[in-house]
Amino acid sequence: MGSPKSHISLSLLFFSTLLILSSAFDASIITYAEKWAQRTNDKVIAMFESWLIRHGKSYNALGEKERRFEIFKENLRFVDEHNADMNRTYRVGLNQFADLTDEEYRSMYLGTKISPSRTNVSDRYKPRVGDQLPDSIDWREKGAVVDIKNQGDCGSCWAFSSIAAVEGINQIVTGNLISLSEQELVDCQRNYPNDGCNGGTASGAYEFIIDNGGINTEENYPYEERDGQCNQDKENEKYVTIDDYEDVPPSSERALQKAVAGQPVTVAIASDSSAFKLYESVKFLKLY
Repeated sequence: MGSPKSHISLSLLFFSTLLILSSAFDASIITYAEKWAQRTNDKVIAMFESWLIRHGKSYNALGEKERRFEIFKENLRFVDEHNADMNRTYRVGLNQFADLTDEEYRSMYLGTKISPSRTNVSDRYKPRVGDQLPDSIDWREKGAVVDIKNQGDCGSCWAFSSIAAVEGINQIVTGNLISLSEQELVDCQRNYPNDGCNGGTASGAYEFIIDNGGINTEENYPYEERDGQCNQDKENEKYVTIDDYEDVPPSSERALQKAVAGQPVTVAIASDSSAFKLYESVKFLKLY
C-alpha cells in the first residue's frame, strides 16, 4: 500500500529540437599528442592498457580485446585530429566510451524517440514583448534536482529525462525533493514506441504516469540497468503524479528560456556524433 501521493496541478514541459549540448561526465584523457603520426604502436598499446585499468574494463570473448583495441585506436585518431584544430571551442578525450564505435554508442545509450507530431504545444511559452526572463537559472541551487544518476548500459535516457522533470516540478509545488523510479517506466511503460532499454519517448513516460495515477520512488522500485517484468505491486504504490504535460514551441531558444525559467524541462539532445561521445571539456582561451 503506497504512501499518500503528491498530486501536481502544473504541467510537465517537453522541448524537442536538434541541440548541441555538452555532457558532464568524467572524460579526462590520459595523454595525447597533437598529431597522430607522433605515436608509436607501443605507445598506443600502453595507453590502451592504462585506459583499461582506469575504467575497470576487461573482455572475455576470444579476440574481443584485439577488436576493442582497433576501435580505441580509431577513437584516439579522432581525439588527436580534433584537439589539434585550434579553432575548436571544446576538447574531446578518451572517456569511458573510447572502446565503442559510434554505432554501438548510439544503440546502447541513445534511446530517446521523437514523436512525429506534437499535440500539446503550448502558446503560453511563445516569446512576447515585455517578457522578463532571467539570464540563467540553476534548478540544482533551488533544490529541485536530485543527485546525478547513471542509466548504464541501457537505452533508458527517455525515462531518466522524464523522471527528472517530474521530480523537479514536484519539488517546486510541494517543497519535497523525492527521487522517483525510472525502472518502473522501463518495466511497465511498454506501449509503442516505448520499449524499455530499447528506447522510448518523454510523452509516453508522462502519459504512463498520468494514466497510472502516479509513479513510485527510486527507493521502492530501484534502477537495475536492464529490462524487467513490471512489478505490479510496486506499480500500484504511487507517490507523485501529474495532471498533464505540454510541448514547448520547437526551434525557439527564447521559448525554451521562458519555460526553463519556471521549471525543469525535458530536452532531447542530438548526441549521436563522435564529438559528443568523446566530449571532454570546454576549451578556455588565454587572453593576453
